[in-house]
Amino acid sequence: MHLASGAPLEPIAGDDTGGTYFLCGATAVLHASSEGDAVLLADSVGEALEILVRLPWWCENISAELDEEDLLAEVRAADHAAREEFAPELDAQRAALISGLGLPDRPLAELLAMSQSAAGRTEPDHVLLNSRELCAYRLEESFRQPLRDVVLGPGREVLERMRRGGLGAREEAAGDPVLRAGVLRAAQYDRRDGDLPLLRLLLEHESAARTERFEERRLAAVLVALHGREGDVSLLRSATGGQVTDSAEAVEWARAEEAKRYGRDVAAESEFTWIELARRQGRIERARVALIRMLDDTGPDADRLRELSRALERIGDYAQAARAQFNLLSLQDTAWDRASEAYVLARLERRRGDLVAAGRALERARAAVGAGGTTPGGADCQWHRRGLGRLITEQHLELTLAAAEAGDAELARATMGHGRLLLDTVGKESAKALSRLSTRAKWAVAGLRPPGA
Repeated sequence: MHLASGAPLEPIAGDDTGGTYFLCGATAVLHASSEGDAVLLADSVGEALEILVRLPWWCENISAELDEEDLLAEVRAADHAAREEFAPELDAQRAALISGLGLPDRPLAELLAMSQSAAGRTEPDHVLLNSRELCAYRLEESFRQPLRDVVLGPGREVLERMRRGGLGAREEAAGDPVLRAGVLRAAQYDRRDGDLPLLRLLLEHESAARTERFEERRLAAVLVALHGREGDVSLLRSATGGQVTDSAEAVEWARAEEAKRYGRDVAAESEFTWIELARRQGRIERARVALIRMLDDTGPDADRLRELSRALERIGDYAQAARAQFNLLSLQDTAWDRASEAYVLARLERRRGDLVAAGRALERARAAVGAGGTTPGGADCQWHRRGLGRLITEQHLELTLAAAEAGDAELARATMGHGRLLLDTVGKESAKALSRLSTRAKWAVAGLRPPGA
């Protein structure tokens, strides 16, 4: 097991049901059950012991809705049952622990609040993974904050300040494209009649920025166009590339766009929207956890697996991206598609540091297209003269360099051998484009010790 965040993890205790207590980052305590659930128990070993001694697992009916008197009554009732069933010396043992460990005499309501606060902070930094399958341990929904609420928080706050005429709010949104994206999303799901001047300002800045990102510019244009003001036609014409030419057309265009992708139901929005916004906001661990849990829940859905693989690669989690890509590769029906997805898998395995797995993926790519003497299973006979040939060849050269750097001479030489054959097979333009990379790979192999030396 390991934490998705990469923080240190040390098992320090077990329980009689097969569960384990872990120390995370040398301070916090995480509990993992034998049934596949994991939750942050406390911020320190001392607090964890206090919770376990004074709010033990058999007290099942306690909740934050109860006051101190009701909590005490529930614990007494549960303790009574425990004494009769399995713990006749419970009172003496608990008193000895409290005294011997020097545990404070906190109100139970405060202790319960500490426990639930810790549980609510399990994500994103304390998510436990099975190191072999890379699947995440489960966490109760009540302890998970929806990603959309996390990433929309800053935008909602600034939008409210803009509506109240707060000093600096407009300048903040105007000067920060990521914050502006959050404000626009907040305005999309919380529409007010008096928002047009604010929306117009946001659209002006999106249009002036002219970055490669057009999603927010289109959203801002939709929100402005829905008001149907003739004075906005010129701005809308520029923002939409001439799609809008008058106010009536603006409303019709905006309603069509709204029906396709910019509706008012926040729950209907794709989770990938919030993941991308989280990535842009620098909330990489939040994005990572959301993607891992989505991957855990994804079956044989090629489109979803492909999107997950690419999104995980963008945040730099090559191991999880390779997991998604491996499942995606298994769903491909044609030789061309198998080769296309296999070279991507090779790239991800190489980037995660599993060079042998990268070599296996390239072997599958070669087999799919019939390179190296194999018979292509229906592959396009012109694969080597198209982009696919260049991409597969490039991955062979990159893996050769990585293997040579890692000191794996056998893998480096074998991969370079396949790379040479591919360079002779692909089109001249592709070979020329890869000439510098192939030269580096050849020199790297030449610098390896001879076999048996």
